Amino acid sequence: MTDKPSRLSTTIDFAAEGKQCDFVRIPHSVHRSAYGWLPMPICCIKNGDGPTVLLTSGTHGDEYEGQVALTRLIREVEPDHIKGRLIISPMTNYPSAKAGLRTSPIDDLNLNRVYPGDPDGTVTLAIAHYVETVLMEMSDYVMDLHSGGSSLMYLASSIVPIGDGGADYQKRLELAGAFGAPISFVMPGGAATGTSSSGAARKGLIGIGTEMGGSGTVTPDCLAICEDGVRRALGHLGVLTQGIPDAPATPSRILRAPDFTYYAYASEDGLYEPLVELGDEVEAGQPAALIHYPETPWREPAQVNFEQAGLVVCKRIPGRTERGDCLFHLGRDVDPNSLE
Repeated sequence: MTDKPSRLSTTIDFAAEGKQCDFVRIPHSVHRSAYGWLPMPICCIKNGDGPTVLLTSGTHGDEYEGQVALTRLIREVEPDHIKGRLIISPMTNYPSAKAGLRTSPIDDLNLNRVYPGDPDGTVTLAIAHYVETVLMEMSDYVMDLHSGGSSLMYLASSIVPIGDGGADYQKRLELAGAFGAPISFVMPGGAATGTSSSGAARKGLIGIGTEMGGSGTVTPDCLAICEDGVRRALGHLGVLTQGIPDAPATPSRILRAPDFTYYAYASEDGLYEPLVELGDEVEAGQPAALIHYPETPWREPAQVNFEQAGLVVCKRIPGRTERGDCLFHLGRDVDPNSLE
C-alpha cells in the first residue's frame, strides 16, 4: 500500500469534543462539474477519553438495513450518551449507495474487494484508501454493517472473522455475543483479500460485520435486530452509556461454512425454483432448486442438490439466474473454541 496521503478531506476535527456532522469530500472532476466533489456523509461524536469505534454501512449501496440503523444512531446519540468516540459513516461507498447498487456506477468497482485502495485511483479505490488510512487508523474497533442486497436474503447474522485466532478472535466473538444477532457466523481464518476485514486486520482493529436481511428492501425485523445489536455492542465496549437494549432471551447460534461445498450454485442459465426456504435444516444430497428453461419448455429442469447438511442462512431472490450464481448457502453448528 502506498504511503501517499489521501486526497479526500473533511472539515470535521476528529479530536474535538462534541458532535460534528458533515461530509468527506471525494474529488470528482466530470463534464458537468470540473472542480466538483462527491459528498460522503460522516459524523463524529466525542466525549472524553475512551475507545474509538468506527461504524460503517453502505459499503454496498443496495444493502439498506445498516444505512437506516446508522442514520438513526446519528440523529439520536448525543455526546453525553457516550464515553469515547464514535465515527459513523452510513454511505461509505457514496456513489453506489446513492444509486442503490452493489457496485459503483462510476467505476463499477465493489468497495469490499479493493482494500487497501489507492489514493490516486478511481473513486472506489480512493474511498477504500481513506477508510483504511484515515478512519481505521484512528479507531480501536469497527463494525461494518451489511445485508444481502438486491440478490440475496439472509437470516439476521453477525459475522466474526477468525483471523489468526487467539485473543483478538475471542474479543471479536465476545463482541458478536454482545451484539446478540440470532446467528453468529464465523468466517474462515485469514481476512479475505480486498475486504474491509482485511483492512481492519492490517490496522490491528477488533471488528465484526453483519448480514441483516436484504432482498433489495428494508426488512423491519432485521432492522430492529441491527439497531439493538449496534447499541448492545457499543455498551459492551463501554462507549455507549445509556439506551442499551436488554440482551436477547436466546444467545446467538454459532455457525460456520468451512468451505464452498456449503454453497449451492446455479448449474445452468434459466429460471430457478427454490425447493427450500431460509431457516430450513437440510441434508447432504437433498434437492435445493430446479432450474427451468422457459425458452425451451420441453426440456426437463436441471436439479441442484446440496453437497452438505446444515441450516439455510442465505437464499437468492431474483428468479432469473445464470450458471455460477449463488442460490443458497448453509451453516453448520460449531464449537467456536475448537474450529478446524
